[in-house]
Amino acid sequence: MKNLLFIGDVVGKSGCDFFSSKIREIKRQYNIDITVVNAENSAQGNGITPVSANVLLNSGADVLTTGNHAFRRKEAYNMFDSKSNCIIRPANYPDGIAPGKGVCTLDMGTYSVAFINLMGTTFMDALDNPFTKADEILENIDTPNIFLDFHAEATSEKKAMGHYLTGKVTGVFGTHTHVQTADEAVLGNHTAYITDAGMTGPEISCLGIEIQPVLNKFRFHTPVRFTESTGNCFLCGIYVEFNEKTGKSHKIERVIIR
Repeated sequence: MKNLLFIGDVVGKSGCDFFSSKIREIKRQYNIDITVVNAENSAQGNGITPVSANVLLNSGADVLTTGNHAFRRKEAYNMFDSKSNCIIRPANYPDGIAPGKGVCTLDMGTYSVAFINLMGTTFMDALDNPFTKADEILENIDTPNIFLDFHAEATSEKKAMGHYLTGKVTGVFGTHTHVQTADEAVLGNHTAYITDAGMTGPEISCLGIEIQPVLNKFRFHTPVRFTESTGNCFLCGIYVEFNEKTGKSHKIERVIIR
């Protein structure tokens, strides 16, 4: 059996710093073999940059996934090309100029693990169909150990993807909404699933952002500047125990560290 840790959206410098301060302890506690982090909000002011990516990778992340903010910062374009082996973006961006790739495979010696990044299309950008893209990708993966970060807005779309890939992948983890859900399960005695892994960053906030500007936006509908909250942080994610020979998950557990 092997153990995987998946960390929900890391928000800003405070989220990166909190991850760095806690990850070694978490790895020891859960005997973690592989750590995956959604890093699309890890830079100051949104997006991902080489600075924020390096903090997470140097602290212990093996793979960084992203989402709709993957290309928010211009610094990210070269980064995806130069470090595309471990930093991935949604695979269902249309063919064209988007740098990087949406799949990576880690060679762990006696076994390998594939990681896929896809983005939902309900209430989000009109990318290629993620279900069709998932089928295309799975045809070209030669390991039974396959995990998907499904970055999507609608819980229904995430649920649908979890059921669609039951028995085909080892785990489907939802991200994007920054609120950890309580529906973790092993579907079909095979696929670990959760609708949203949550976020890592300031807990008393509006998804990591200072509360008052968000309230002003909702109340008065005038332009505001969002800034990262300065409150105490927490870390949210999930721990999965899986059989590296069969690709079947045996356990999924929510992780919250304050």
